[in-house]
Amino acid sequence: MMAVSEEKETEKLFYSIGEVAAMFDVNTSLIRFWEKEFDVISPSKNKKGNRLFTKKDIENFKLIFHFVKEKGYTLQGAKDKLKGGLKESDQVKAEVIDKLKQIKTKLLNLKDSIE
Repeated sequence: MMAVSEEKETEKLFYSIGEVAAMFDVNTSLIRFWEKEFDVISPSKNKKGNRLFTKKDIENFKLIFHFVKEKGYTLQGAKDKLKGGLKESDQVKAEVIDKLKQIKTKLLNLKDSIE
């Protein structure tokens, strides 16, 4: 009898600043800077003082990244956009771009494994 173990990817509750920086391929200094600039990013801190980012912080960071790095908004423009309420299309566009990047990465990894 063969046992097939299917492990579901467990959802993390908190992410370190290094993990968040790696997700977006940016320096940790940018994460700290945007944390100060945007009140929608509010990580808690552990006893050592390390930042602990939640899934919601990551989602907000994705939106900020989308507006500033991909759309070319100024920091103030991104703040205004976030405070003015996001259109559903903005959220959807950011999610689509994120999914396409994930697909691209998987395809490039597949291509590398074939070669």
